[in-house]
Amino acid sequence: MPMLSIRNLSVKLGDFELKDINLDLEQGDYYVLLGKSGVGKTVLLEIIAGLITPDSGQIFLSKEDITHQKIQHRKVGIVFQDYSVFPHLSVKQNIAYPLKGKKLSHKQKESLIYEYAEITNITHLLERNTHKLSGGELQRVALARMLITKPECLLLDEPLASLDVQLKGDLRNLLRKINQSGTTILHVTHDYEEAIALSNKVAVMHEGEIVQKGKTKDVFQNPANDFVAHFTGIKNFFIAGFNPPHTARINGLIEIHVSNEENVKSGKIIIRGEEIILSNTPLDSSATNNFKGTIKQITPYLVNYEVIVDIGIELSAVISEDSLHKFQFKEGNEVCVSFKSSAIKIIP
Repeated sequence: MPMLSIRNLSVKLGDFELKDINLDLEQGDYYVLLGKSGVGKTVLLEIIAGLITPDSGQIFLSKEDITHQKIQHRKVGIVFQDYSVFPHLSVKQNIAYPLKGKKLSHKQKESLIYEYAEITNITHLLERNTHKLSGGELQRVALARMLITKPECLLLDEPLASLDVQLKGDLRNLLRKINQSGTTILHVTHDYEEAIALSNKVAVMHEGEIVQKGKTKDVFQNPANDFVAHFTGIKNFFIAGFNPPHTARINGLIEIHVSNEENVKSGKIIIRGEEIILSNTPLDSSATNNFKGTIKQITPYLVNYEVIVDIGIELSAVISEDSLHKFQFKEGNEVCVSFKSSAIKIIP
């Protein structure tokens, strides 16, 4: 049985309903719940933590049914987006707070405080007041305070949402390190790049339901429907009619060769931007789709560039900075566009 198993979980809260949620986390998973605000991601975390009682369904942790177990007896820890540290206590006192009432000597408590302060890289802040800390430092304090309880599963609610780019990178590395040390993590976010960077498994939520789940690579490369495709950042998404055996027609004009092994008659096609090759002259390659187009827009991102090319429909291609400079692509340039038929995903 999985380490954390959620079975047929449902709850109605006013006009909102979480419907028939099923989810399995294995020991050591970094599982991301991905979805827009208001779809029920945080509600699900709060049910697992024991803050909300479900109307139906069960939660198992290490084979034990914890569905109606008291909060303090659940071996899970939840860290909220707003950190929830105690402003009147020092960093050290915040980390030590969960140890109150534990049958530990002063020396044992001190040892644990320093151990988890070191893991979260805040030993230099132990005597500081929390109201003087940055958002990234506060998040580390909240993590240390939760990790000191040694939870079997760590629940994170948008832990990177309010941090700047530099702090996000630092905290992302820390979360990876915590996970690699053996802590199972269930992490809520609306940011698909965050999901790609951290998770080994992902579940996409929409309107109170899980619409797709699985290994991160599988979900992002093979979206189950148009909502998942759009939400996971795929921009080349077109309604098409299919002429047997291997042609998709878009807008009645553009014909694209596809691997239509299921003989789909109509539906939608997805072409990932990373699969589209741009060049100044036609390439001698195995790509069955070759077009000429005009560059409409070039947009820089952190590690690559998005190039919008009009071939009769607008395609979004993702290229490296090296390729941009090598081919001297500029807006208004004519370019050759190619991609393989096997790179196209068909959604009936």
